[in-house]
Amino acid sequence: MNLPLNPPPTSSAMDEETARAELYGLIATLFYAAPDEAFLGQLRVAVTQAPAAGGFLEEPWRQLVSVARSCNQKQIADEHDALFGGLGQPEVYLFASHHLSGFLNEKPLAALRTDLAELGLSRDESLPETEDHVSYLCEAMRYLIAGDDVAVANLSRQREFFARHLQPWVYLMCDALQAHPRAQFYAALAGLLRAFAEVETQGFDMLD
Repeated sequence: MNLPLNPPPTSSAMDEETARAELYGLIATLFYAAPDEAFLGQLRVAVTQAPAAGGFLEEPWRQLVSVARSCNQKQIADEHDALFGGLGQPEVYLFASHHLSGFLNEKPLAALRTDLAELGLSRDESLPETEDHVSYLCEAMRYLIAGDDVAVANLSRQREFFARHLQPWVYLMCDALQAHPRAQFYAALAGLLRAFAEVETQGFDMLD
């Protein structure tokens, strides 16, 4: 996946859709695993000034790039492990079921699996994470934006999926990360995700 090295452009509808898909992909990648040196190097040299001043995502994007420039790869990897890995319960859960029901593998996951099956999407059985992991959900949104099948990859499907499977809980996860004393890089990433989710919510509301 290529990094969106510029903040989301505003020059055309096609550019905006490409930027949305890339941003979902970036967020998915960074939450799933800490960036390697090459990936982190791209993030550090990313442009932080938006083409149009005052863009809603400009400041959270700038903050993420700034933290990436101030941390080394091991610090970010250690932070990822401390927050999301290790033995026993993680410090912060990245799974929808936990935030919606208090437990993993509950009804929200079953409902998600039904909707994914209707979209023709299935989980890679080699991956240990369940489908309600934030990275999986962001990748699903990326597919619904950039996929070739217009019966699936369209705004109506995007709005429905976002409203059912991301909007109800993603702010809770962002709250937990931004308040966590050990979170630095991932607090900044949560800030970007929160701002992006707000932009998505407003955009989908305008479809009514």
